[in-house]
Amino acid sequence: MKLATLRDGSRDGRLVVVSRDLTRASGVPHIARSLQAALDDWAHVAPRLADVASMLEAGAEPAERFHERDTLSPLPRAYQWADGSAYVNHVELVRKARNAEMPPSFWEDPLIYQGGSDSFLAPRGAIRVADLAHGADFEGEVAVIVGDVAMGADLDACRDAIKLVMLVNDVSLRGLIPGELAKGFGFFQSKPSSAFSPVAVSPDELGEAWDGGKLSLPLSIDLNGQPFGRADAGTDMTFDFPRLIQHAARTRPLIAGSIIGSGTVSNKGADGGPGKPVSEGGAGYSCIAELRMIETIDGGGPKTPFLKYGDTVRIAMKDADGRTIFGAIEQVVEQA
Repeated sequence: MKLATLRDGSRDGRLVVVSRDLTRASGVPHIARSLQAALDDWAHVAPRLADVASMLEAGAEPAERFHERDTLSPLPRAYQWADGSAYVNHVELVRKARNAEMPPSFWEDPLIYQGGSDSFLAPRGAIRVADLAHGADFEGEVAVIVGDVAMGADLDACRDAIKLVMLVNDVSLRGLIPGELAKGFGFFQSKPSSAFSPVAVSPDELGEAWDGGKLSLPLSIDLNGQPFGRADAGTDMTFDFPRLIQHAARTRPLIAGSIIGSGTVSNKGADGGPGKPVSEGGAGYSCIAELRMIETIDGGGPKTPFLKYGDTVRIAMKDADGRTIFGAIEQVVEQA
């Protein structure tokens, strides 16, 4: 099933079940007012939402026209947003660009930071930046929403906890990151509000592309209408989602509605080295910073600028038949 949250004037919006082709939606106030309410009672609510989805596909459920522009992020706010760095290739490039050695532990123990979860952007909401010197960047990712996860849960329990899958634009302010990390307390001002795809889908909707822990499909990222990234989200993923969830739950329980992100999707090149741009036959990149890292490694310095006012970022994913799965995150950069 596919679920979305429509604007209705409230903070948490109203939950709807969306048709597979993303054209129709059915409101479900008699089942759950919001997605968080559904997640709080998932074992009871999910089968009823699945029945609505089946009837919607059969044309037996009252429906309204679905417009992606009317959506909020599936969870407009969440109890927790923990973003990992599952694609160690991305981390390796970051460190290589500044001549820093990669600790061996990075290949064995996931990196995760706790992001702000109180005010996610809408999928078509503007990226508002106060100063271009902050180095605004997009980061295309996959994320999962989990049910309750006990502290110290094993991998099987973490796999079973995955209830929904969606896409993310984890907005980053690259110019602020070095100073914040140097303080030793992690990201805060350098990680403003993220945006999630218009639709969150249950894992069974993903078919063979979902193996229980990875989503093996290309993540399409366009910048100003031009292909920027087509990296496969299942390739070069060092830590799958059950492993990320297990890491996050090592010393604390995770509450239903917590979101776990994959980190920037990143593929190596065909020769095992840095990836190439889409224009050169490569898979491209899921953030500007990665391209700038490669420019620095190859040429001694970056050439590609970070986002400017008026730039448009589009993030989406299609299934094997070319159909859009999650709808599209499409955001324009505006001056705050």
